[in-house]
Formats: sequence, C-alpha cells, structure tokens
Amino acid sequence: MGRDPRGGAGGRGELSAGRRSAASVAVSIATAENAQRPPITIVGGGLAGSEAAFQLAERGFDIELHEMRPLVGTPAHRTERLAELVCSNTFKSTERTNAHGLLKAEMRALGSLILCAADQARVPGGSALAVDREIFSQAVHDRVSRHARIRVVRGEVRDIPSPGIIATGPLTSDALAERIRTRLGQASLSFYDAIAPVIARDSIDDTVAYRASRYGKETMEGAGDGGAYLNCPMDRDQYAAFIDALVSADQHQPHAFDQVPYFEGCMPVEEMAARGRETLRFGPLKPVGLRDPRTGREAFAVVQLRQEDRAGRMWNIVGFQTRLRTPEQTRVFRMIPGLAHAEFLRFGSIHRNSYVNAPASLTPALTLRDDPRVFFAGQLTGVEGYTESSATGLLAGINLSRLLHGAEPLLPPPSTMLGALYRYLREADAANFQPMNANFGLLDDLAVPEREKRRKKEALAERALADLAAWISESGIAPVSP
Repeated sequence: MGRDPRGGAGGRGELSAGRRSAASVAVSIATAENAQRPPITIVGGGLAGSEAAFQLAERGFDIELHEMRPLVGTPAHRTERLAELVCSNTFKSTERTNAHGLLKAEMRALGSLILCAADQARVPGGSALAVDREIFSQAVHDRVSRHARIRVVRGEVRDIPSPGIIATGPLTSDALAERIRTRLGQASLSFYDAIAPVIARDSIDDTVAYRASRYGKETMEGAGDGGAYLNCPMDRDQYAAFIDALVSADQHQPHAFDQVPYFEGCMPVEEMAARGRETLRFGPLKPVGLRDPRTGREAFAVVQLRQEDRAGRMWNIVGFQTRLRTPEQTRVFRMIPGLAHAEFLRFGSIHRNSYVNAPASLTPALTLRDDPRVFFAGQLTGVEGYTESSATGLLAGINLSRLLHGAEPLLPPPSTMLGALYRYLREADAANFQPMNANFGLLDDLAVPEREKRRKKEALAERALADLAAWISESGIAPVSP
C-alpha cells in the first residue's frame, strides 16, 4: 500500500501529530479573530460549495451555505441533499499515474471532505472511485449541515455576496447567472451535459453479459468474480445494426437559443456514433483488454456497465450519455446483447450547463477582478468533473481564509495537477475557452531517458506530490483532518 502524503498509509491517511497540532493552533487563532465577523456566504450546496464550507468552518469561520433546492428545483437534481451527484457515480481513477488519481492524492494531502465521504460510500468500480450516490450525498450532507459553524439556508440567492464563494455549478439560476454576466461585463458560456441510463441488475442476461475489468485491473475487494464491470459483447453484425438504430433514433431537439457546443467529455453517445461508424468502437465500446472468460476471445465491440449502488442492484451504461427520447432509449438500448429485457431505473437525460470565461473574467485565484473577496469554485469556473470541481472548492475555502486573515491567496505550483488546472483557467485562449478535465497534458513536461518513457507518468506524479508537500510546508497552510 502506498504512503499517503499526509502521513498515513494509503486511503484517507492521518495527519501527523505535528500537523494535527499546527492545525489545532491555526483553528484556535482563527476562532478568536473571527468571533466578531459576520458569517461568510457560500452560494451552492454541491461538491465545491460543500467542500469550501467545510474548509472554512474547520478554520474557525461561521458559514451560511445557501442552497436553493428544494424551494427552487433544477432539471437534474432529485433530492434536497447537499452534494447530490446528478451524472455518473464515479470520481474516476484512484491510480496516481492517472491524472484524476493524482489530483485525488493532492486533495487528500490538503484534507478533502468530499474524498473522505467518497471513501465511505465506495462500491466496486475497478480502479475507479465509484460510490453509492445515496450514501455519498448523505455523508456529505450530514457532515456539513451538522457542523457547529455552518448554517444551511434554503432559497435562491440573486446577488453576489462579499466576502463569499459562488459555487452554484452548471445549473446556476437564471437570476444569479444574469447578475454574474452583468458584473463580469460579458455573457457566460454554456454547454449541454448528458446523463447515462441506469439498468436494474436482475434484468441483465448473465448468459450473455460477463464480468471483467479491462486487462484484469482491479483495485478493491468485493467486486465479485471476474472483475468490476459487466460486459455485453457485440459481433460485427450486431454492432452495425446498433449503430444504424442509434444514429436514426428520435432525439430531443433543443430550442434555438440553447444551441451551444457539447463538451467532449460529455458527448452524447448518438453524437459520437454520427461522427463515424467506428467512433464508438474506438471509444466507450472498445473491446481491447476485455476477453470473454467463456471463449477467451475479444468481441468486435463491448458495452460496459458499472455498478451504481453498494448493493449492486443498479448499473449504468458506461459512456452512454444521451439525448434520445425515452421510448427510443428503450428500443435502441435493448438491442445491446444482454439487455433485451433491461429495466430502466433511470433514463438518460440532458440539461444545460453554464460556466464563466475564467481567463477573460477572473483573477488567477478565481476571484472577481474588482473584489478579491468573491471567489468562484466548481464547474462554474470552467473545470469539468466531480474531482476537479471539489478541488476548486477546497482551494477557494483555503484561500478565502487566508485573505480574511490579511494574507494573499496562494496557488499550488503548476507541476501539481491542481496548480496546472488553475494555470489553464488563467492562461487558456479566452476567445475559444472550453471546460477542462484534469490531464497530464496540463503539466510541464519532464525529461526522462528514452528507456524510462514507460514510467514517465510515475515520475510526473512523484514530482507533483513532492512539490505539493513542499508548497504546503512553505506556505504555512495547515490542512484540516476530514
């Protein structure tokens, strides 16, 4: 088991005694200094807002966390809990040689509440940190709403608070979005985010589907025999018929004013299929590394399903975000071998997302240029993904705390994944700005001998974590213990 950069062995890890002491002293000082301050306003109770609220509260600040649900609903949310996951149930890879895994390691070093809750709610997902979404959101909701220094306020916020953090996410209310546009002096950008269907486990035909993880990779116990995923193999003729049905199926047609570009990471499956008949076979339906244990052969194409809940009763179709109408989803997706009698527990859907043009509108620390006490966090900043959104909330909380104590906001070095994301948000081409996931392409290159090319990502991860540890020590940041 790898060594956690906070001093523990793998997983959550624990703060060392010295760092626990430093954190306790910092909180005591902050508590005394903040006794006369009005509460800090955080707008948005999603991943970023919940993380930011926890970070500030643990540093001795009183917080009002505003969440408009259930008084004002959204097209995607179903509950009133904080940190509800509305798309996938996975935070992606845990491996540090994967960009998302490296970002998680950095967040753990900084004391992330969101990752702590994800660990508690984890379900089998191969090398991915997949969670039972109900257990996860309840864990975050309880931890935040019961915190002595956090008061959850229900209702829509229509103006920009100062000091405060805006973490309203891609479904920001129209009134606040308009206020943000007015304040920034330009329109926000927007894109669509599509949700994949969820299938009942007992409706999947096990005589057709088989258990396996790609190349046999498995990082946690409890996944059952064969691997973490259910795999539905297609031969050439089945694939061809499926593509024909998919590209000709009836789709939801957005209004003219909603004609906006898709983000590549959330491309609807029918849009991918329309790009070419082989596109899906080299994307979410790629068969490589997935040999059928019954035959020992790779299929022409493979549809994978990933476990959604801890009990294993709900499985989502990986990569099948869609805007197909509900009857068409039933008709077309039941053409997938093994899903002929699929019971759909949740149909795929689509909703509008918004984000600000960060390089054109915000400071490097993601604050308003005319008021550095107003931070932005989460997907509204132009990061894409659960982990990335949570990470910006974590850093926003740390930096607002610093600012209110008279210190300057700090950003991790760009050799770290978190620092590289922030660099992208300040240096990207403002005229063509698009949301960004964590990826190794954001990091400065690292020269390694030709014979060591295979371990280049390992070297990048080692450098990132070493640089982050040095930055934490030099900056005087005392990570909290979630």
